[in-house]
Amino acid sequence: MDTTHIETVIIGAGQAGLAVGYHLQRRDRPFVILDAGSRVGDGWRRQWDSLRLYSPARYDSLPGLRFPARKWSFPGKDDVGDYLETYARTFELPVRLETRVTSLDPDGAGFRVTTGGGTWTCDNVVVATGTFGRTPNVPEVAAQLDPSILQLHSSEYRRSGQLRAGPVLVVGASHSGCDIAFEVAESRPTILAGRDCGQVPPRLESPAMRAVFPVLIFVWRHVLTRRTPMGRKEMREVRHHGGPMLRVKRSDLADRGVERVTSRVEEVRDGLPVIDGTPREVATVVWATGFRQAFGWIHLPILGEDGWPREMRGVVPEADGLFFCGLSFQYAFSSMLLAGVGRDAGLVADRIAARIGRSSRVASAA
Repeated sequence: MDTTHIETVIIGAGQAGLAVGYHLQRRDRPFVILDAGSRVGDGWRRQWDSLRLYSPARYDSLPGLRFPARKWSFPGKDDVGDYLETYARTFELPVRLETRVTSLDPDGAGFRVTTGGGTWTCDNVVVATGTFGRTPNVPEVAAQLDPSILQLHSSEYRRSGQLRAGPVLVVGASHSGCDIAFEVAESRPTILAGRDCGQVPPRLESPAMRAVFPVLIFVWRHVLTRRTPMGRKEMREVRHHGGPMLRVKRSDLADRGVERVTSRVEEVRDGLPVIDGTPREVATVVWATGFRQAFGWIHLPILGEDGWPREMRGVVPEADGLFFCGLSFQYAFSSMLLAGVGRDAGLVADRIAARIGRSSRVASAA
């Protein structure tokens, strides 16, 4: 297979990878963006049909291009996918689609990125596979369920019509689990199991939220950061348990008849999930249990015991030239949002440019 050298390889053409590309382009640094998808934005298009952003369009723009929607509307998942595709086209970002990265290895002073269609060598790598580009986290107990029960991870759920007739168990009560439970409860008896992650009280579409949201954005960007005790505590909660309810509230679930239990589903008896000591007959289980970090393809010792990269603001001290962008709480709560990824991407691009500058000065001195 062919080998190509370039200064920086960005892995992933989601919002994080595209934003890093934008900033590197503004600094006249050469790079390529590699992505396994057939279209930019497909990561969003594969979400469930009714998904809409939890932030209004006025806060959903990436650097340099306004999100094309009314400021206080909440774009749908296809709108986001199309926006990302337009973003890449507008700035003529060098995206290589249908290029799946299979391994990242050290290569002298740089790196070797292996794909199904060739190999890239580079001085810098930005892993921008994001917060949701990982392996679905399905508990081991799922394997013990009766085969007649349909099981879906939330990443596979699209609409309630996929589900079998009969009761539904949704496991995991972060915002995605609550949204899915609320939707399927319109047509099926629904149980929602999982710890209460809290809720943002105002309605997202309410006039009150127009006053509250700027405050929330400030808190998410500047208060809930890895530099504050409150932010570090929230980081542990969000990374390992999920975020609070946003669009759907506790009262919505109750009004639609969702049976809410806060215990975990850790036992199966006679092929049925056991909830609070009682086996429950269900036709479908939706595992809204998040994702596991899957960085086994990175052949560098940079992962902590929790499976997350040892980085700060995307910079990996133990591997000079390796960066991340788009991680949950890369710096702040806002890091995993369209509203926050641009700041993180700008810092990563600055560090890459500074690193290249240092290398050039050393080479000149030699």
